[in-house]
Amino acid sequence: MNVPKPFTNLLPTFINKTSEPQLEIATTRFALQEFQKDGSLKLSSAEEADAILEVKLTDYKLAPLQYDSNRPTAALEYRITLYASIVLTRKRDGKVIAENPRCFGEGAFPVVGDLSSSKLTGLPIAAKDLAHDIVQKVTEVW
Repeated sequence: MNVPKPFTNLLPTFINKTSEPQLEIATTRFALQEFQKDGSLKLSSAEEADAILEVKLTDYKLAPLQYDSNRPTAALEYRITLYASIVLTRKRDGKVIAENPRCFGEGAFPVVGDLSSSKLTGLPIAAKDLAHDIVQKVTEVW
């Protein structure tokens, strides 16, 4: 019986086109974890991969959600929203298997201390949500 080998996918580090530094590090890490958890596609090396998934982080938005009633200009809670585009390309012939220009993930977080430090608690939430959306969009066409 001839059983086909599982489809393998290379996931290189995301390309960061936003103004937020080092965003690609956390988002790539969470996407790798999400693909491993999902199990639909096997991650592999560049030499063994059947396809390459290119992910470009296209936008980073930070929006206040809740304000302090005593200080109307001071936000108590923010939302980070991350946007990305994806292209899954088959290696052997360069054919695009899946493409989506608008994946997104978001995460809300309270402001504790300064905003820069507080963003560090919101980024993993948004990155995990983005990773889930990317995996869902890739696997639904597979």
